[in-house]
Amino acid sequence: MSVTLAPTFRLDLLDELREKLEHRLARVSGVLREANVPHAVIGGHALAAWVSRADPSLVRQTRGIDILLARSDLEPARLAREAAEFHYRHVAGMDLFLESPDGRAGDGVHVAIAGEKVRPDEPVANPPVEVDPGSASFNVIPLQSLVQMKLTAYRRKDQVHLLDLIGAGLVDQSWPNRFSAVLAGRLQALLNDPDG
Repeated sequence: MSVTLAPTFRLDLLDELREKLEHRLARVSGVLREANVPHAVIGGHALAAWVSRADPSLVRQTRGIDILLARSDLEPARLAREAAEFHYRHVAGMDLFLESPDGRAGDGVHVAIAGEKVRPDEPVANPPVEVDPGSASFNVIPLQSLVQMKLTAYRRKDQVHLLDLIGAGLVDQSWPNRFSAVLAGRLQALLNDPDG
């Protein structure tokens, strides 16, 4: 596969992308709050919110927006978002909300369901919908629940996110005993060798 590069670096595009994501996140969160749909922001945006409290220099840009909902709140969320002109789509076992009918899945709002596994082979189900009391502009999942979700998925990007939390001093050697043996082992491996 060949990639054509732009003739100059366009760092301004990063700012543009960040602004679009912030707008989309504020819009989605506002729609759900207004409709009284319990939800929590998870994934990269929750990670950024937590890391920014400890060390803003470690915050990474993330493309997607991920939220956690109870299965019983999926339909009210869908109705609220459709009223706000988001478009619901179910693709490859994933619930998405897109800003346009032909939007790409990667640019959508991805929904994880509380108490359910994303993939059947995962060691534990998603945590319940809870919001950290320090959340301000949007509902951020509590740190322990975020760490649990990252340890459960444990893809390369989840491992990097966990290392960011460790690097920011938010997760340390006292944390593995908070989780089941499988998740504790994964976290301990990262704590033992944070530089890979």
